[in-house]
Amino acid sequence: MSLADDPRFFALLTGSFLRLVGRPLLPEPGLGPGWLYAQAPFAVLSHDTGADPRFVYANRAAQQAFGYTWDEFVGMPSRLSAEAPERAERQRLLDAVARDGFVSDYAGIRVAKDGRRFPVIEGIVWQLVDEDGGVRGQAATFPFTS
Repeated sequence: MSLADDPRFFALLTGSFLRLVGRPLLPEPGLGPGWLYAQAPFAVLSHDTGADPRFVYANRAAQQAFGYTWDEFVGMPSRLSAEAPERAERQRLLDAVARDGFVSDYAGIRVAKDGRRFPVIEGIVWQLVDEDGGVRGQAATFPFTS
């Protein structure tokens, strides 16, 4: 089973968001991992806790925004989602998330697979914290329309 439809990973994403941000990630109760992956009208992606964090999840909206397939996205170093000049700013954001649990109203420039630069606005980045308090990574969401 991939993380795209893994109910435990879905619970980690949505539970962490609710505990840290204070509101649900999903627009209505009862929507599950399949809806978040395939139908959500907003991007959600996450990376692990490695020294050079790698993406472990990207829903279809995130795949469309960045132009990568699931197989291209998963395992890719998350730093590559920003151009080199933007990476210091991205790292400051991730450090603030690690310190504060989440950051809302994030705005920045990201780069797609084809080199196209696009703005991320109204983004929320949060820690993925399991029920025992263990940090499992970080995740981000932002509005995206194709």
